[in-house]
Amino acid sequence: MESGAASNAVGRARLSCGPDPDKGSLMDARLSDQADRDADADLLSRYAAGDAAAARLLAARLTPRLYAYAVRVLADEAAAQDVVQEAMLRVWKIAPDWRAGEAQVSTWAYRVVANLCTDLLRKQRTVALDAVAEPIDPAPTAEGRMQDAARLDALQAALSTLPDRQRQAVVLRHIEGLSNTEIGGILGVGVEAVESLTARGKRGLTTALSGQRAALGFEDDG
Repeated sequence: MESGAASNAVGRARLSCGPDPDKGSLMDARLSDQADRDADADLLSRYAAGDAAAARLLAARLTPRLYAYAVRVLADEAAAQDVVQEAMLRVWKIAPDWRAGEAQVSTWAYRVVANLCTDLLRKQRTVALDAVAEPIDPAPTAEGRMQDAARLDALQAALSTLPDRQRQAVVLRHIEGLSNTEIGGILGVGVEAVESLTARGKRGLTTALSGQRAALGFEDDG
């Protein structure tokens, strides 16, 4: 079985509905989301049947998103890489038993990463503060603008002050752009709990960034 390597190109497409989205555009978005889910399931099924190319395609679809999530939660690139590699190994392992329609491949993979991150963070709590890695930016910065770098570092530092579950909920909702229902499936909680976690997490971020927002150019979003 082939573990699959992460693609250099982060191919997560985001739909743009225009200034006045109507029911048709919302339906198009839902159909596109369903098509993505079907594509993931189809690729996993093909991999289970021995199609190595399908494994590479699925890894290219999932790995960048999982890595971006893990590195935001862990603030450690190397640890995030290890977590995502382990998560993908588990995806390949369950492939022969995967039954399409019962769950989303991406949601299952996010759940594995979330659990691995939680386990790792629990182990790290005994590490001295001066041994904790400096906040890093998981995305490549082509221009390397100083203010952008400062914003990213400040955001990562603020995220690191949040309790684990709040941090994961905020990253999944406001950075990864997942729905509350999807997040609930990943974290194993109900939608109301997700809403509570994200609300408390946003308040925590506001507190952590207090006094820096103007200097860093953050806009208040309410």
